[in-house]
Amino acid sequence: MLIEYKTATIRQKDGIPVLKDVDFHVGDGEFVYIIGKVGSGKSTLLKTIYAELFIDEGEKAMVLDYDMLTLKRKHIPSLRRQMGVVFQDFQLLADRTVYKNLEYVLQATGWKKKQEISERIDFVLNNVGMIEKKDKTPHELSGGEKQRIAIARAILNSPKLIVADEPTANLDPETADGIMQLLRQISQTGTAVLMSTHNIPLLDKYPGIVYRCFNEHLEDVTNDYNKIVIEEE
Repeated sequence: MLIEYKTATIRQKDGIPVLKDVDFHVGDGEFVYIIGKVGSGKSTLLKTIYAELFIDEGEKAMVLDYDMLTLKRKHIPSLRRQMGVVFQDFQLLADRTVYKNLEYVLQATGWKKKQEISERIDFVLNNVGMIEKKDKTPHELSGGEKQRIAIARAILNSPKLIVADEPTANLDPETADGIMQLLRQISQTGTAVLMSTHNIPLLDKYPGIVYRCFNEHLEDVTNDYNKIVIEEE
């Protein structure tokens, strides 16, 4: 298992628990959704996976063979190098081109040879259909294009896992559909995708394993999520 939580307590930054007794797992190549109303704990759960928040209570909390119950800060960079994270607000560096955004990540994760860096950047940009945008800056891109670049950034180091927090939230339906197709293609290569969403129709079009955050618990609702009404802000 890439992720395995047993009876874990998920806390906000202030220490207040938002999810209790969490039993949750993600395996190789799986496509897993986290649904639930705003404030139910979706983003907080995802933050524990890439160690922006820590887990201090539970029987088990393993992510990519790291014990999140005892994880030391010095090990966070090596954990994150094995995963890609996609945010709804893209988090691209505004003062540099697409190429320079991706180059920065590769250099920060140990890549040194310019030719290898260039080849890897071209490869991932081709994969997400953005090769012609590599010399553009983020302000020259549409929302959908920015999200494709964010996904390109996430797959630079061939991660075992992609964590995507509401990756289609700020996109129109057609653009969101394109992003979902791209994430599904990535999962079919063996990379697991874990994403939070409010967009329930996406689950019908792109089926996967579905967990729901509700009443401070996480429940597997894969077989009956269509019966659930998700409250919006």
